[in-house]
Amino acid sequence: MAVTEAARTEVPCAEAAAAADGTVAAGRAAQELGLKRGEFELAVHLGIVRTTAEQVGGRPRAGRDEIDRLRSEAGFPDAVRERVRTVGTAEGARLLGISPVRFTRLARAGCITPVTFYLNRYRAVVWLYLAQEVIGFAARAPQLLAGNSPVWMRARLDAGTDWRARNWRAQRIERLLSRTEDPWRRAAVLAGALDPVQLAEVVDDPYERAYLAKVRPEPVFGPPGSVAAREVMAQLMQADDPDEILWRRINLIMELDGARASRQAPRPGDDHRPVPVPVSLSDPGTEPLLDAVPGLLARLGLRRRVAGRRAAGNGLPAKTVE
Repeated sequence: MAVTEAARTEVPCAEAAAAADGTVAAGRAAQELGLKRGEFELAVHLGIVRTTAEQVGGRPRAGRDEIDRLRSEAGFPDAVRERVRTVGTAEGARLLGISPVRFTRLARAGCITPVTFYLNRYRAVVWLYLAQEVIGFAARAPQLLAGNSPVWMRARLDAGTDWRARNWRAQRIERLLSRTEDPWRRAAVLAGALDPVQLAEVVDDPYERAYLAKVRPEPVFGPPGSVAAREVMAQLMQADDPDEILWRRINLIMELDGARASRQAPRPGDDHRPVPVPVSLSDPGTEPLLDAVPGLLARLGLRRRVAGRRAAGNGLPAKTVE
């Protein structure tokens, strides 16, 4: 009987704690904002709905004042829904008044960036785009909607380039970085863009790699559910072009230097409290960036080794449908 009574009090206690800090769970927040769960997650991902800073392993929560702010805006709830409305290739082409084939060419050339994707029944990636961004593109570049494609665009397409995954990855990383100021969590976001071999070359300390995996922010938004979707998400998050890999490695090294200066990664036997690391008295901001390039390149390894590995077929991209 005692166990039953304790179980009965757990939910009210949790609700009381949530009420005390003025936040609500994601499901409740979505309901009050008139959004589907996926729409709410996308709104959080885009920064439309601000959430509390979640702890490692926790889920973000929405503040009551944030919900009230959005509910008081003109056009609620339709205005909020419109900001997270996504379209596929056919609907995007209709919005632009062009053929689906031309829309796909624009997206493959990097002119329009997808915001998410889903897997069809053949487990192929189907990209989705924000409707507002598609409409905004028409206003920014009407010359690309009719007539011959410019030389640079034809060159990209003739070379078989597809910028959709790369641009999606870049935007996703920037949005994840904008959600945290913690240097180790920021480094963890960048580490997620490298495959295990690349990561081990940049971060040779296994304890640091384990810590990066532990503190990596959970995606606020992404295809839910199936193992296949999670596998494709993990695959798409990894840089797959030599230039992009090099850029991600450089950024990770620079972010990692700041993380190490703030605290050490935990080691076995640590009491799990941050351990201060002595910081150089010299101000790194006063040194020209070019002075750091030789050291960075030495830590990165040879670029041709990266290209050679990719040319050999390491990390094949996920299958994509138009």
